Amino acid sequence: MIRFLDLKKINEPYEIAFQEKLKVVLANGWYVLGNEVKEFETSFAKYCGTQYCIGTGNGFDALVLIFKGYIQLGKLQKGDEIIVPANTYIASILAILEADLIPILVEPKLETYNINPNLIVEKITSKTKGILVVHLYGQLAEMDAIYEIAQANDLLIIEDAAQAHGAIKNQESKIKNQKSSVAYSFYPSKNLGCLGDGGAVTTNDVELAQVIQSLRNYGSETKYYNDYIGVNSRLDELQAAFLNVKLPFLDADNEQRRTIAKRYLSEIKNDKIILPTVSLRGTKQSNHVFHLFVIRTQNRIDLQDYLHQNGIQTVIHYPVPPHQQKAFSTKASGWHNLTFPITERIHNEVLSLPISPVLTMDEVAFIIEVLNRY
Repeated sequence: MIRFLDLKKINEPYEIAFQEKLKVVLANGWYVLGNEVKEFETSFAKYCGTQYCIGTGNGFDALVLIFKGYIQLGKLQKGDEIIVPANTYIASILAILEADLIPILVEPKLETYNINPNLIVEKITSKTKGILVVHLYGQLAEMDAIYEIAQANDLLIIEDAAQAHGAIKNQESKIKNQKSSVAYSFYPSKNLGCLGDGGAVTTNDVELAQVIQSLRNYGSETKYYNDYIGVNSRLDELQAAFLNVKLPFLDADNEQRRTIAKRYLSEIKNDKIILPTVSLRGTKQSNHVFHLFVIRTQNRIDLQDYLHQNGIQTVIHYPVPPHQQKAFSTKASGWHNLTFPITERIHNEVLSLPISPVLTMDEVAFIIEVLNRY
């Protein structure tokens, strides 16, 4: 069986280095917000091309802390509207709600699965204060167009890059130099994954960075003195140590993902299978790090069963769109009658193929051959 994702195999090359890092952490005797976290925050900020990085307990908390940070700074207030893709993992929307803000859903483009900038403007009201952009599956959203909309309407830009490690640093300077903020997840399955939960916020906004640094630690900058009503959401020292080991290899891993994706895109030839649309820049897909390689088909269950019978494991990302989840099914949610045809079509048709740095070229060739026979 070709596994969809073999985390054990992905982490095997780092086992000796992980064990050495464990010894270092134990020897230091400092287990929370120590040198490993500081080193990772410095290294990841440099990698992303931002001035600041603040480690958090997970990617969800990273998003929530951005919103709460902006609330503390007076740039948002409870009840403000935040535009967000209708086609996203539910965590993006839950983070908005957790900060007592109101998510306003916008349809994606069918070809890229990312939010459609042309549909954002019509959703802007006097209560709209920000856009939460999700770089779904590892492909950057159309940031030039979104930036222009945000600038024209004085909106904050918050980016959910939980699936886009390494892609976002390729944005043009006018985007990177914005006082926007980006949330990352280091969940084990991510392109840069630790061995548990972990997350981070990157930003060029010094005030936001300072507030989030306090909010993640009970609202305290100096121990036992609390400036804000904060939470406990700190990147674990040991997980930061593991991330310090893996970060130098992220670009090479992403290039391997691109190599596999290039083969899928050029060699899968079956009119029953719709391949993703990727915006090419130069000779490679610099705006896509292929956290997932997602195809569409009208007979998804049949195709998934066929692949399983041929020893290929696949996953559906995601089977139910957020607005149709049971959590939002009551009248109180205000979403019980919402319909988003493009989002719903995507969720009914998508299927994720295996793609990871440890997938062999022989396995890739076999997957392509099996798909072409379908």
